This record gives sequence, structure tokens and C-alpha cells, in this order.
Amino acid sequence: MNVPEDRRYTEEHEWAATTADGIVRLGITAYAQEALGDIVYVELPQVGAEFAAGATLAEVESTKSVADVYAPLAGVITAVNEALNDHPELINSDPYGEGWFVELQLADASGLDAMLDAPAYAALIAD
Repeated sequence: MNVPEDRRYTEEHEWAATTADGIVRLGITAYAQEALGDIVYVELPQVGAEFAAGATLAEVESTKSVADVYAPLAGVITAVNEALNDHPELINSDPYGEGWFVELQLADASGLDAMLDAPAYAALIAD
């Protein structure tokens, strides 16, 4: 399973990637989208919304179930992936690229250090 080295991960299968300007882009992993099945709808937050780490950030509906996506880090939403409104299947086809959910201005960047690195996440999903 694809686990990009340039991201941090949660045990709940979210990923975080820092962009060039220090903003963090969030999404769900290939493992998560595969477990969900074909994604048919995504409910995203509004730009400017503030989230605590662990709060429900988005909701994903698939042909199998409905699942919450949690904010792995605290911060303020600076952008949402509007393409997911019309094409939620991007999460299935490109979970680490075009299927990203939101961008977040972190309240505290040290939270990234507490997340799993790629080898640790790969070990988690290998079990």
C-alpha cells in the first residue's frame, strides 16, 4: 500500500502534509479510502472555521457507510477542496493528491511531531 514519506499520519488514517508556506494540507489515506469503498459524498467545513485536535472535521459517505474525518491538529481552515463537492471520487482515485480535504493554519506546529511518520503508519496498517 502506498504510504508517502513526505507526510505525517494518525492511527485513524488521516494524513497531514506541510506546504511551502507552512500551511498543512489534510486528507485520508489510501488505506482509509479503500476500507470505505466508493465515496459518493463529502461534507467539508467552511473556510475560517476553527477546529481542536480530534474534532470532527468532515463527513464522508460511501456506498458502504458514513464516516467522520477528524482534525489531527488544531487550527483554522484556510482552504477547502471545492472539487470534492462535484467529484468526491477523487478521494478514491488520488487520496494523496487531488483528493485532499482542507488546508489548515496550525495553532501549534509541534503537533506534527506527535503524529506517525510513514514507516510507523506502514507498520500500523500492515498488522
